[in-house]
Amino acid sequence: LLTGIDGFRAYYIVRDGDGATTISVFDDQAGADESTRLAAEWVAENLGDLGVAPPEVTSGPVIFSI
Repeated sequence: LLTGIDGFRAYYIVRDGDGATTISVFDDQAGADESTRLAAEWVAENLGDLGVAPPEVTSGPVIFSI
């Protein structure tokens, strides 16, 4: 789903103490917004019976990269 969105750059899943966190990287806010919309739609259609909480979305510019 995500690789077809304009401006897609990367997608990461990081395992943490509570489960996992995902990080999506896009060229602009429009791509990030579309990613959030598609992900919420996919979760509702495929995991709706599991009571998965809606995503907590945080966004901002990259200020350092190696």
